[in-house]
Amino acid sequence: MLLDWFTIAAQALNFLILVWLMKRFLYRPILQAIDTREKLIAKELAEAETKRAEAKKEQDDFRQRNEAFDHQRAELVNKAEAEVKVQRQQWLDAARQAADELAAKRQTALQTDARNLNEAILIRTRQEVFSIARKVLTDLATANLEERMSEVFTRRLRELPDGQKATLGEALKKSAEPAVVRSAFELAAGSRAAIQNALNETFSAEIRVRFATAPELVGGIELLAGGQKAGWNIAGYLADMEKRLAELLPAKAPAGVKPEAEKPALKTA
Repeated sequence: MLLDWFTIAAQALNFLILVWLMKRFLYRPILQAIDTREKLIAKELAEAETKRAEAKKEQDDFRQRNEAFDHQRAELVNKAEAEVKVQRQQWLDAARQAADELAAKRQTALQTDARNLNEAILIRTRQEVFSIARKVLTDLATANLEERMSEVFTRRLRELPDGQKATLGEALKKSAEPAVVRSAFELAAGSRAAIQNALNETFSAEIRVRFATAPELVGGIELLAGGQKAGWNIAGYLADMEKRLAELLPAKAPAGVKPEAEKPALKTA
């Protein structure tokens, strides 16, 4: 078989031209498109990786924030529970202390009430005893008894200690008003004369005297002159006894109990 070298050369030339044309107008755009596509895909992959990294970072941040929030919430819950426990204990202690104080106050109040009741009973008993004694002695006192008391009064005038006698004598002499002799009953003329003589003799002077009645004396006689007082009567004994008994009781009477006003003891002043 004979080879047609011209035909072969033409075909080879046509093939080379075709290859050059395909490379020039077909493969190069395709390669450029592929390269552009690869670059685009690489860019998108890079962006996707960047977004994935950002998403992972945000996820890690979110997880960290959740963990921090959980930790903070746990701390707050523990702190709140501790504060509630402390507050509850404080309230319990305050309530217990208030209950103890109230119980102590009630106990003190009961003791005070009992003490006040005892004091009130003692004071009221003392008042009633001396009230009855005064009433009985008042009922028993008579004019004849006053006559006998005037004898006791004159004797006691003469037996006054020197110091008291001097003080009372000076008051009698300096007083511009007459001396007052008081008794529960009106004294008889003889008793008045005896008292007048006893005064004159005791103080070596003419003593001006005015006689008066004072039923509250119960029984006895007293002499008043220039702010000085000398006398003897049953009420004085009762007042002294009542005063001594009062010293055995507390100085302050319970509420609602008013001790009777003590009548002045008519002793030698």
